[in-house]
Amino acid sequence: MDERRDLDVLDDRADGLDDVESSAIERTGVAAVDAVVDAVAELGDQPLESHLAVFEAAHEQLRRALDARPVDEPA
Repeated sequence: MDERRDLDVLDDRADGLDDVESSAIERTGVAAVDAVVDAVAELGDQPLESHLAVFEAAHEQLRRALDARPVDEPA
């Protein structure tokens, strides 16, 4: 029963996110990071079951972006 209540709370919180327009999302200027932001922003239209895969992919892509050498740093 507690799991169901937790999911209901998460659903209520997610419903509030639908009010955020994608134009309100600030761009980072880093293509890899902006792609992750876009993918996560599109989750509102996706079934809950698909969220985990998107978050796992987002985590991996953000780790790669953090591990990448900055563009202006010499090799």
